[in-house]
Amino acid sequence: MLPFQASATPFTPSMIIKEADDKKPAIQTLQALLSRPDCGTDTRKRIEQEIRNIQAGIRGEEEAAYEMRVHWGESKNWMVIHDLRIEVSGLVAQIDHLLINRFMEIWVCESKHFSEGIAINEHGEFAAFFGSKPYGVPSPIEQNAKHILILRKLFDTGTVKLPTRLGFTIKPDLKSLVLVSKGARISRPKAKIDGLEAIIKNDQVFKYIDKSIDQNNNPLLMAKIIGQDTLEALAREIARLHKPIAFDWTAKFGLPKETPVPPAAKPGPVSAAPKAEAAVEAPAPESAKPAAAEEKPKQKLICHACGASVGYNVAKFCWFNKPKFGGNIYCMDCQKTVSAA
Repeated sequence: MLPFQASATPFTPSMIIKEADDKKPAIQTLQALLSRPDCGTDTRKRIEQEIRNIQAGIRGEEEAAYEMRVHWGESKNWMVIHDLRIEVSGLVAQIDHLLINRFMEIWVCESKHFSEGIAINEHGEFAAFFGSKPYGVPSPIEQNAKHILILRKLFDTGTVKLPTRLGFTIKPDLKSLVLVSKGARISRPKAKIDGLEAIIKNDQVFKYIDKSIDQNNNPLLMAKIIGQDTLEALAREIARLHKPIAFDWTAKFGLPKETPVPPAAKPGPVSAAPKAEAAVEAPAPESAKPAAAEEKPKQKLICHACGASVGYNVAKFCWFNKPKFGGNIYCMDCQKTVSAA
């Protein structure tokens, strides 16, 4: 049994060195993309699937984080780092959880939320289920193996100051765990596959690690034990290397950065307001045009035959019937005479 197991007293969150990053802004951005007018049907489906993936990942990580907080949240002999993203020599590792103890063991945990479970065949190939139908997924065992490889490279660079004893550096022992939702089904093959035993449900994490330490008969284990302050300093130094990334979601889904304005909303060309017909003054006949019409009052309209005053509408009728009236203005009585002639 561990000499520093967690006690049964209420925990404090002080040994949770880093919480998971907030994923809500990413979901809000993706939901905003769904409302864009240029978001086609295929793009919409991909965005909706991305949102479901993020939400499922949050549920899986929160479930695992809860188990860790219950068992190790109060213990100064364990340090917990959630959602750690590190970059080493151009390589990137996105690690869901790191559990570090005073034996210099670092448990690298890959968290998966398969609501309907997973199945592994004899070749080590993984399949998840949606609507009871299987679909292939990357091997979380191999994913975690890459994370561990990048962590080793990180420690080899000296970026993280490792504790020493008698002049020798105490290197951490990196161990892999794949955590699956406690309600998921795990179908394992009969064939023996390396790393398969490290796939467990979230609610088994404490029991699994506790048993692993109990069965470790290496006499050097106790020689590697470090102080609580040293453990916390190491964990905080690792957490400081976290490099969050801001996804360019518009680029990922092939959308332009600026939302296009719908055609109905586009401002049209500004055109002059049409003049009221009453304000349009018909051109006067050549004989009736004054020399400087713009500077003189409007000419009085009179009948060409009898000299009587003529209204504008009557004059307009004559102008529009120039072939009949010769371009002259006639009162209504004289129009009959001209017509008759």
